[in-house]
Amino acid sequence: MNIHEYQAKQLFADYGIPVPTGYVAWNASEAKQHAQNLGGEAWMVKAQVHAGGRGKVGGVQRAQNLDEIMEITHGLIGTQLVTHQTGAHGQPVHCVLVENTTAIKRELYLSLVVDRAAARIAVIASSAGGMDIEEVAASTPEKIIRRVIDPVMGICSYQCREIAFALGLDAPQSKPLISILFNLYHLFVDKDLSLVEINPLIITEQGELLALDAKINIDDNALYRHKDLAVLYDSTQEDEKEYKARQFDLNYVALEGSIACMVNGAGLAMATMDVIKMQGGTPANFLDVGGGTTAERVTEAFKIILSDPKVKAILVNIFGGIVRCDLIAEGVIHAIKETATQLPVVVRLEGTNVDVGKTLLKNSGLSVIPADNLDDAAKKAVLAAKG
Repeated sequence: MNIHEYQAKQLFADYGIPVPTGYVAWNASEAKQHAQNLGGEAWMVKAQVHAGGRGKVGGVQRAQNLDEIMEITHGLIGTQLVTHQTGAHGQPVHCVLVENTTAIKRELYLSLVVDRAAARIAVIASSAGGMDIEEVAASTPEKIIRRVIDPVMGICSYQCREIAFALGLDAPQSKPLISILFNLYHLFVDKDLSLVEINPLIITEQGELLALDAKINIDDNALYRHKDLAVLYDSTQEDEKEYKARQFDLNYVALEGSIACMVNGAGLAMATMDVIKMQGGTPANFLDVGGGTTAERVTEAFKIILSDPKVKAILVNIFGGIVRCDLIAEGVIHAIKETATQLPVVVRLEGTNVDVGKTLLKNSGLSVIPADNLDDAAKKAVLAAKG
């Protein structure tokens, strides 16, 4: 689960990580009042959306006076901000963060992520802050610093000193960086995060370190332990289909293709998408209905799939282990009848009660396209999508 910058900065402040003083505003008048309370001669107005690249498309603007504060805020709130991370439709701006401007001497990059290959938390740092870290990694990989943290030892002082040295910090700057790293690690572990990112972490003209931006991703599977974080969820920042899928415990991610996939199990779902690509097609989604699916969930999955106008064919790929194939077949039949879809539906069943499931589909009177294996199913789905 993602949260907004202003929410992430509040968590930073709670853990002793220095951030600029700022206030969230939901309208232009409120933004003006916050600027007056902050004082100063100039302010930054930052659109609050769950996406990076805001500054490149007008989502982060400098205001020189109170009239500009109101003008910028009015121009942002209520719009769809489109960045390279949002897709063509963008994400809605409901509020902005108002902060004083800060004199910047240097920009750094700092993040903690879960390194799944190493099964550890990793610190990623770079002297090239303020840029897309993917671009830095591709063009100047020598500027990327990485340290893996032992879960028993936790983050160590020597690792922090190595990072500070690699970033070219002097002794007075190294001390606050070490403090920031320790605090970020404790925040990461305490709150079950999957990503925490500061880009940029700036060095001010006075030599102080300040988290000018903040990004936090929280592990969904741990939210039951963090009710205080769960309430920060903003459904408006999520794809409508993904939000609806969440209500029925379906794991759905919208993609750009034309072949919808309904699969049980994340690994099988990934394999299904790969085979579709191998056969020359493009998947329209990732959809894992889970091991304990029901006819109701299958129907809801079909409704979500059919709400995507790009879908030209549906591929159902089920391995019946915990869930029986005959129950899945009944769910597919019910879903097709209820939605009255005219799209071609390819079904591949394997596992418990597979023969009963295939018989139910055959005798349903529906034009379901049966498949013997995954390759066969993908081929048929690609042909069906092409008409």
